[in-house]
Amino acid sequence: MTRVGVVVFPGSNCEYDAQAALRELGADVDLVWHTATDLSAYDHLVLPGGFAHGDYLRPGAIARFSPVMSAIADFAAGGGPVLGICNGFQVLTEAGLLPGALQKNRGLTFISEPTTLVVASTRSVLTRRARVGQELVVPINHFSGAYTCDDDTLQRLLEGDQVVLRYRENPNGSRDDIAGVSNEGGNVVGLMPHPERAMSTLVGSADGRVLLEGFLGLEISAARG
Repeated sequence: MTRVGVVVFPGSNCEYDAQAALRELGADVDLVWHTATDLSAYDHLVLPGGFAHGDYLRPGAIARFSPVMSAIADFAAGGGPVLGICNGFQVLTEAGLLPGALQKNRGLTFISEPTTLVVASTRSVLTRRARVGQELVVPINHFSGAYTCDDDTLQRLLEGDQVVLRYRENPNGSRDDIAGVSNEGGNVVGLMPHPERAMSTLVGSADGRVLLEGFLGLEISAARG
C-alpha cells in the first residue's frame, strides 16, 4: 500500500481533508509534524492548505525554516512525489522547491468558490492521468493566491512544460492564468485550488480525483461520485 505523509505546520487546517481524500483512494496516510527530519517511511508527501505559522511575514516565509523542509528537499531531490496545495504551494515556493511566488489576489479580496481549471501539461505527477485541455472544476479558498514570476522564469516554465494547470477564467490575477506549476523533473507540484475538496459530485465536483489519483500513480477510476 502506498504510504503518504501529510506534513502539518502550526496553523495548517486542511490536513484532515487531504488525509481523508487520499485514504479514500486507498493510500495509507500519516500526519507528519513539521519537526520531523526522517521521511524515509513515505512514498509521497503532501503539504496541505492552511496558514502555516499564522502566515506571519508572508505565507510560507516561516514554514520554510521548519526542520522538515530539509527532509522534503532531500526527498524531492531523490525523485519523490511532493504536492503542495494552497498554503503548501506557498511554502514550496518560499523554500525554493518551486519557481515563482504567490502574492495577494487582485482586488485584495479573499476568494472561496468553485473554479474551472484547464490542464496545460501532463508531464507532472499530479496531471499524468489527465488530458491536455481537460477542464476540471475544483474549489479555491485563498487571499494570497495570485501566481507571479519574472519574465525569465515564465519563459523557463513555458519551455520546460512546467505550467501544469491554468484557470479558464482567472479569478485572482495570476500571471498567465497559472493555477499550478511543477519543478523541472515534474515530481514536485504546487497548485492553489483544493483537489481534496472535489472528491464527489455530492459536494459539487469529483474532478479532484483525476489529480489525486494521478499523484498516487493510480489508474483513473471508471466512475466518480
